[in-house]
Amino acid sequence: MIRWFFKYGIVIFLFNTVLLSIEVTKNLGDIIFLIIMALHFTLLLLNPGVIKRIIFHKAFSFFLILNCLNLFYFLLFHSFNDLKALEYLLARGVQFSIISISIYSHFEYYKTKFFDHLVYVISFIVILSLFIDINLFSARYSGIVWNPNMLASFTTIAFSILFLKAKQKKRYELILLLLFLVVALSTGSRGVLISLALLMLFKYGFSYRNLSYVLLALLAGFIITNFQLDTSLNRFATQGLLNNRLLQYQFAIESIANKMYIGYGLDKYSYIDKDLIPWFYKGGVIGAHNGYLAILTQYGVIFGSMVIFIIFRKSIQVVNWFKESIGVERVYLFIIIYALVSSLYESLMTGINEFHTILFWFSIAFLSFLKFNQEYGD
Repeated sequence: MIRWFFKYGIVIFLFNTVLLSIEVTKNLGDIIFLIIMALHFTLLLLNPGVIKRIIFHKAFSFFLILNCLNLFYFLLFHSFNDLKALEYLLARGVQFSIISISIYSHFEYYKTKFFDHLVYVISFIVILSLFIDINLFSARYSGIVWNPNMLASFTTIAFSILFLKAKQKKRYELILLLLFLVVALSTGSRGVLISLALLMLFKYGFSYRNLSYVLLALLAGFIITNFQLDTSLNRFATQGLLNNRLLQYQFAIESIANKMYIGYGLDKYSYIDKDLIPWFYKGGVIGAHNGYLAILTQYGVIFGSMVIFIIFRKSIQVVNWFKESIGVERVYLFIIIYALVSSLYESLMTGINEFHTILFWFSIAFLSFLKFNQEYGD
């Protein structure tokens, strides 16, 4: 049982974000999250050899550094009475250890089968959503998921996995590709368009083939935007990408300036100081909607800059090492690059229970471990 949990801990953790994104299963997801945290922490205490062998492994040293930064920040600016901050400190540490131990304990699974299972789960969510609500274009589509942006994240990742698959695609996979694309666009998330553009560049580069895809996409976009719909294309055409984000960036920057050196605390991730917002804006400004500003607001510029530096340093290392790879590595690379780009308009990298955020950290750790194995032959 212990070995099984160590192997599949991150799978349970990641798939639980699906339960958390569905209104009727959210309470169940909260309970499972607490069980995962408590069980994994207890198992670590009972197996100190795992900590020495895996947590201190060179491939996962960036996790250890981030955990040390979090601990040092907590000791400097929090007390043990700050329960929310303490919860974040422990949850982040446990999350990183779940990722590290799962990769170390069952590496071949995450190299060969993990993405297939992820696509199956997302396919089930999409098909069930269509059975319950097939009106894709009546408004921003969310299916059984409470937030259309969350459904967009699911379907975009699933589409990317299939699109970047090295082997020849089967007929059902082509059908799923079309289904994921249509549903992703119907959510109205403008980030879907960014992911599609990145995918084309990622797979084909600046080629004639890619140029033809861009021209076809522009033609399709021109046609679709002439209909009164709420798709990603329509919202991008009428609102742009950042028009409703700029005000939130403004107050995020003001929040950073207000506590420039100490930040607002570990529990204040994706945070804007509401006291700085005039009353007539308060309904429309809910968070930083930018992962980098969120980190600086949370930690202050000193600790925040160190966190961002560690993220980019490790990301650049694995991108440079695997940039010529054509296997599953390029799917993991895309997840990393897409997260770094989308953090410009979404608060990724900071939370604990966000689907793409977990995949981002997992992808960096997986490629770091694979890089270590290729370097040292372990």
